[in-house]
Amino acid sequence: MPDPVIDPARVQFGVGQAVPRQEDPILLRGQGRYTDDLALPGQARCVMVRSPYAHGLIRGIATETAREMPGVLGIFTGADVAAYGGLKAGFLFNNRDGTPINNVARPVLPQDKVRFVGDPVAFVVAETLAQAKDAAEMVELDIEPLDAVTEPAAALAPGAPLVFDSVPANTVLDFHFGDTEKVAAAFAAAAHRVSLEIRNSRVVVCPMEPRSAMGEFDPASGRYTLHAQTQGVFGVRNQIAGILNVPKEQLRVLTGNVGGSFGMKYGPFPEYVCVLHAAKVLGRPVKWTDERTGAFLSDPHGRDNDVTAELALDAEGRFLAVRLTALSNMGAYLTTAAPAMSTGNFARNVQSNYATPLIEVATRCVLTNVTPIGAYRGAGRPEGNYFMERLIEAASLETGIPAAELRRRNHVRPDQLPCEMASGSVYDSGEYSAVLAQAMAEADWDGFEARKADSARRGLLRGRGLGNFLECTGAPMQEMGGIRFNEDGTVTIVTGTLDFGQGHWTAFAQVLHQQLGVPFDRIRLVQGDSDQLIAGAGTGGSKSLMASGAAIIEASELVVEKGKAAAAHVLEAAAVDIEFAAGRFSIAGTDRGVGIMELAETLRRAPDLPADIPRTLDVSHVFDQAPMAYPNGCHVAEVEIDPETGHVQVVRYHAVNDFGVVVNPLLVRGQAHGGIAQGIGQAIMEHVVYSPEGQLLSGSFTDYALPRASDLPSFGLGSHPVPASTNPLGAKGCGEAGCAGSLPAVMNAILDALGAYGITHIDMPAQPETVWAAIQAARGARDKARHS
Repeated sequence: MPDPVIDPARVQFGVGQAVPRQEDPILLRGQGRYTDDLALPGQARCVMVRSPYAHGLIRGIATETAREMPGVLGIFTGADVAAYGGLKAGFLFNNRDGTPINNVARPVLPQDKVRFVGDPVAFVVAETLAQAKDAAEMVELDIEPLDAVTEPAAALAPGAPLVFDSVPANTVLDFHFGDTEKVAAAFAAAAHRVSLEIRNSRVVVCPMEPRSAMGEFDPASGRYTLHAQTQGVFGVRNQIAGILNVPKEQLRVLTGNVGGSFGMKYGPFPEYVCVLHAAKVLGRPVKWTDERTGAFLSDPHGRDNDVTAELALDAEGRFLAVRLTALSNMGAYLTTAAPAMSTGNFARNVQSNYATPLIEVATRCVLTNVTPIGAYRGAGRPEGNYFMERLIEAASLETGIPAAELRRRNHVRPDQLPCEMASGSVYDSGEYSAVLAQAMAEADWDGFEARKADSARRGLLRGRGLGNFLECTGAPMQEMGGIRFNEDGTVTIVTGTLDFGQGHWTAFAQVLHQQLGVPFDRIRLVQGDSDQLIAGAGTGGSKSLMASGAAIIEASELVVEKGKAAAAHVLEAAAVDIEFAAGRFSIAGTDRGVGIMELAETLRRAPDLPADIPRTLDVSHVFDQAPMAYPNGCHVAEVEIDPETGHVQVVRYHAVNDFGVVVNPLLVRGQAHGGIAQGIGQAIMEHVVYSPEGQLLSGSFTDYALPRASDLPSFGLGSHPVPASTNPLGAKGCGEAGCAGSLPAVMNAILDALGAYGITHIDMPAQPETVWAAIQAARGARDKARHS
């Protein structure tokens, strides 16, 4: 039966439609497959033994008693895995003097000393999880404690403990961007200068699904298989194969459903190498799943920077230069993305959407005896925007120019685009002042004073804050766009990004449906099998739709080329006379044609085809790369503060975003909601606290607060899309933008409310004790001044 002709104007599942996520019914029925759901025949269980000290010399690890316990199959220490390579950073930068970063390797298990509480030093494999836990408790660690250092400023001090003896002053990178002399001259000539000391607080990532891994080894082929959560199996396969010292083809990485990552699961981890090693030695699958306590200690944390931010302005409030001088806490080891966040991403994103002619960023990346830092939703992009937005509020107080007007006055205008910025980026599209105006209107900016008066009648302070943002997404790198027409009548997309909650299956299917007219409900997606990929840069930097979407579009064009040749044979016409539209190949000027699905089936069943006719419509294509895109927007938050307790409540929230072409508005809203919630969490409650000895004091949900539904208002979301010209879809990326807008919007609102007491700056998180203490100090200063 021929395929029906699809009217593009009435496509239900095409680009721009709010199609529900296809995976939701599967997940809601409990049919998802997460790593811990795996149960392979003969599998053993693994438990890690972690250091209780932040810093110490390993004098010995006694395993004799533990080895004799029931069910124990093996206990492994650093000596057993010493032949493997180390884990290193994957994003590399040079020091200001041109020398490369000190990319010190993290051992799979250390033999010399431990470097943070939670550092894995051994692992136990047993028949059952309970047996492995019991035996792990009997492994005796002889560790000679050393002085620890938890803050980068202290780590730089003369005589400070060295995390690695090979890293002088604990500094792995002295990064510099910009022209120091020109920036200094701009500040010297400025009519106005503002400076803020800003703490960008450390957060725990807290995905719903803790890390987990299953290792297998086939002695016949010498091949490893790793089941683990990743943000891209292709890259993780390449990295772990390098650590194992085996060819990439000898490792297969499989990822099923992933219960959240936010950047944290981007690269390899020691535990993944451990289960692969044990599987080879023991000849059976070995499974490890972390628990929440271990996750708090050992999952990479996010953020953690101390920054001096400075802005120079002329007499009319035009920005002349912005300067960031930062100390970035790397923790005890370098993770895959660690050096990128506070260096290149600061430099690219502090520009925001303002025509600031000069930028200087100087960052020292410092090792300390705390949990390593990794990527966390935005990975330097929200931070860069946050610094600029806080500076603008300070500049408004300095100059007397309203903050909204300062933003408008310095926006890059549409008639200036495309425009090469001081950051090195080339902005291609955007209407930044229009977005600001729309956000203020939709948030009822002019009605604020009445709401403030109402709050005051209830004894509460009310403040409002703007969070303008523009972020530079990750540049789409090589990405696979495979399309397979299957025997069961389905069509499979194969690509190397990876869904860990974003809804890729639905969005990618919409793009393919739009391009080829393939029935939406017959489209399947493969992302999590490295054996099926020929390229894949993974998911990160809000680039997945731009990368995989472009790959799907280009692959679809190749399908059409093959289809025209095949349809010409089937319809007995010349290939030049074949047209394709709405899922159908037809002879120009006639009503004779064949649908794409029918053609795929015809080719599959054809017994003999001429040599020049394709046997299948399948393609395996690699999209090369594209420039980054520049999503932008404006968030408006309102808060109420109880001055007697310091409690902050976000009571109104509205955002207008320019995400370019929106493939699925429903998915975009979900991404915005999640990012805003995480930004609010960091702004007012999430707080990682270490003791001076390096013990994590906020190591559970008893001591570490995440935002609940009751902590969040309803979000108003508007859209002002201006298509990007940097990718075939015109999309700009939306996954991290919620954080980029919410951090400054909420903190600016808090400072606006506290302005009644003359308070001009506090750092995140604005927890009740912090806000209350600031109010009490301001009241005391006011009373003292009154009586002096």
